[in-house]
Amino acid sequence: MILSKKLLLALAGASISAPLAAPAQEVASLNGSAAINDYMQQQDVDRFRAWESKNQVTSVNQFSDVLPTDWAYQALSNLVEKYGCVAGYPNGKFKGGNAMTRYEAAALLNACLDRITEVTDELQKLLNEFDSELTVLTSRVDGLESKVGQLQAQQFSTTTKLRGETSFIIGGMPSLDSNVPKTVVTPAVSAVRGTKLNAARTAIEACNFGTANCVGGSAAKAAVLSDRPNKTAFNYDLRLSFDTSYTGKDLLRTRLRSGNFSSLPFGSSGQIFKLDKAEQSQGTGTSSNIWVDRLFYTFPVGDEIKLTAGALVRNTEILAFIPSAYKSDILDFFGLAGASGTYNKATGAGFGFNWKQKVEKGKPYVTFDANYISDSGFADSSAIGAFDFDGALNVLSQLGVKGQNWGAAVGYRYGTQGSRMRDPNFALAALPRGASSNSISFAAFWEPMNTAWAPSISLGYGFNAGGGGYEDSQSWMAGFQWKDVFLKGNNAGFAVGQAPFNKDGVAGIDSESWLWEVYYKYQVTDKISVTPAIFWATDYRQNGGNGTYGGVIQTTFRF
Repeated sequence: MILSKKLLLALAGASISAPLAAPAQEVASLNGSAAINDYMQQQDVDRFRAWESKNQVTSVNQFSDVLPTDWAYQALSNLVEKYGCVAGYPNGKFKGGNAMTRYEAAALLNACLDRITEVTDELQKLLNEFDSELTVLTSRVDGLESKVGQLQAQQFSTTTKLRGETSFIIGGMPSLDSNVPKTVVTPAVSAVRGTKLNAARTAIEACNFGTANCVGGSAAKAAVLSDRPNKTAFNYDLRLSFDTSYTGKDLLRTRLRSGNFSSLPFGSSGQIFKLDKAEQSQGTGTSSNIWVDRLFYTFPVGDEIKLTAGALVRNTEILAFIPSAYKSDILDFFGLAGASGTYNKATGAGFGFNWKQKVEKGKPYVTFDANYISDSGFADSSAIGAFDFDGALNVLSQLGVKGQNWGAAVGYRYGTQGSRMRDPNFALAALPRGASSNSISFAAFWEPMNTAWAPSISLGYGFNAGGGGYEDSQSWMAGFQWKDVFLKGNNAGFAVGQAPFNKDGVAGIDSESWLWEVYYKYQVTDKISVTPAIFWATDYRQNGGNGTYGGVIQTTFRF
């Protein structure tokens, strides 16, 4: 038996133990080859000890203790001192005054064999003394290697990690559309009344904003408003990300999503009160479907460039950074650096790259990003295509500079027919046939180096130039966020801004809507947080109407 083989066997035998069989659920719960190795080692020595306990003592060699007064103990001690091969104890110490079992002695002997250059009479005597123990350890480790190899071959993937996040959100907007009184409707419009809002969104929006295109006229409009979404709701959002790496530097992400949000008031990108965690269920109604909402692959090219391509990729998620430190995770608008026209979260088939200047750690660096996305629902249809003007094309680029606690960027997005601004109640929310848009933004943020009284400050401004006869618009936001409020790990923040608006107006709309948000995030544990928040807006439909307010309590679990 070669010395290196004996070393492997002895080290395993000195530190392993386990019962007769490994339950499948226990093996499945192990994470990584190192954990599997430890588990199997533990199993094999305990299996051996169970066998040993069932056999009667027929020789003095089967007694368990090797005492400090025994010749074998003294011989091993000499080997340790001469060759420095301390083994047999987890802390790496040879405790000269303690007795050891025969298997610990055999493990110690085997560890020393790799360093011994000649076989003396004393060494040969030790090998003869512990020959049976070394033989047992050899068979045990051979079996262990075979089992570990089988487990590794049967693993799902040693490079895939599951990351999950689920949020429970209870909230409502009691004053939503409260300026329009409920009206009793006739049976003729009963088909409109009672229909789920997101299942008949087109008809509802037509009725909400006027009677010209509203089937059923004034009576149908009254029916819709009598069912307006101003009650308290309890919703959830679930995200399961499977992150796979083949080289350690690349990333294949597949994310599953589920939720039960209605379009109004929190779930639709077409509403100013859309929550960051809310996403309408795919399909009709508010059923809890499961769908794939991310599928892309990212890999590096050299030290400074990273490429991304996929069938479901979001343009803002493949930027080097979003120029904002305000991260409430409540209202979607305040997570877009004040420029919902530029950072419109277009999601679909596309590709992009980002360049990040390589500098010494801690030094400011420059970034440049560019990506091309055809909104989902367009690129997957051969009748429209991923590269045609009417395919909801989004070309986003950003030039930025970032330091340890600050950052600034200028962004630009070109959109074609069917593409959307992330905002809501504005004429350019979705570009009509033949129209295009150009959006530009300026944003910057600063964070204090310590968590004293000073908040982080995030400022952003966006300008949108619309074609096809639509007026230009602008938006902005200012966000302030404090860390470690009352308790370490808890954050609080306040933000104010205006979603895209224009003074000249479209079809007589010339009002400006102001939006506020206040939140406090209580970090229960590293993986659980509870965030109460309130928000309100003036003239949120930008039609000269009243303001409204609302609030949520958002509980998020990460795993």
